[in-house]
Amino acid sequence: MKTKEIKELETKDLVERIEDEVAKYNQMKLNHAIAPLENPSRIKTARRDIARLKTELRQRELNK
Repeated sequence: MKTKEIKELETKDLVERIEDEVAKYNQMKLNHAIAPLENPSRIKTARRDIARLKTELRQRELNK
């Protein structure tokens, strides 16, 4: 997910997106522990996307 796309989201949508991404990330980690994923680098990508989303949310909180 690009930074430009993240900045276009509204705060409410951003919070919902974070929850969804965290749920997907946790499920991916669980599945990987049971049986290896085809592309384990997706875990790292998901973690970084979550960090980008949380960073944008925090910047909005500080700018209010």
